[in-house]
Amino acid sequence: MTEIFLGREALGDGLPRHELRRWFRPLFRGVYIPKVATPTLHDRATGAWLTTDRTGVVAGVAASALLGAKWVDDVEPIEVLVDTRRRQPGLVVRRDRFMPDEVTTAADLPVTTPARTAFDLGRYQHRSKAIGRLDALMRAAPFRADDVSMLMRRYGPTRGVRQLRELLPLVDAGAESLKESWLRLLLIDNGFPIPETQIPVLDHDYPFAYLDMGWRNTQLAVEYDGEQHRTDRPQYVKDTRRIPKVANKGWEVIRVINEDRPRDILARVYEAHLRRGGAEIDKLAHFTPTFSPKGSFGRGVSSAA
Repeated sequence: MTEIFLGREALGDGLPRHELRRWFRPLFRGVYIPKVATPTLHDRATGAWLTTDRTGVVAGVAASALLGAKWVDDVEPIEVLVDTRRRQPGLVVRRDRFMPDEVTTAADLPVTTPARTAFDLGRYQHRSKAIGRLDALMRAAPFRADDVSMLMRRYGPTRGVRQLRELLPLVDAGAESLKESWLRLLLIDNGFPIPETQIPVLDHDYPFAYLDMGWRNTQLAVEYDGEQHRTDRPQYVKDTRRIPKVANKGWEVIRVINEDRPRDILARVYEAHLRRGGAEIDKLAHFTPTFSPKGSFGRGVSSAA
């Protein structure tokens, strides 16, 4: 385990100042880590907590990671709830109110509970990122929407609560990446029915494939091909071989990659939606199987961050 400590405490315990400078470097102001160490997110969260004199609570994306959520980089800024503390690089200080029942322990650190973490993620993250973080948290540490709603009532019309209220009914633990969450929100924002996630495709009552998202009534699915399809050759081969089998079961799959523009994604999905008997969507009515989309529309058509 990486040694992380407050410099003043180490000096008080007898560590010579020249030894501190020789073998350790600042992680945050007054917090030190060995020079040879590459800090993990847990290391940085520990250091952030120490900067608060052990009185703060780790919150936001870092809290979600400590609670088990995936897709959080080690360099993610650490958010802490604390009464007062100066800002510094890599640290986001939030002087928000919180109650004792909104704090738990994860990885030996005080962190916000899943419900309070969701309350903060849905308010402070950009909308298209917030849904991904909420999905990931729900997947790792399930929370009840009612508990988040209770916090909205507790704190009233605070910053970002309107966005949170819109996103909360859309949270889906079936998303397997942040990009899948972004793609699902793009479809919902532009009038498509809320897609089901992780749809099983059966062969003699045995699921041989699970589709990222889609609609059973039209047997139309949308899948995001992420980085693993380029770097994980066995997975790529497996996915390639299942495509004809899925098609033989009557499904059409629209495959999306990172380089696809949102308007082009929507055009392709809408054309397939109409072709397979889906109802016309007013805000997408200018899409046809033969004409390109004209202009932008709706929310969520900007590229994912």
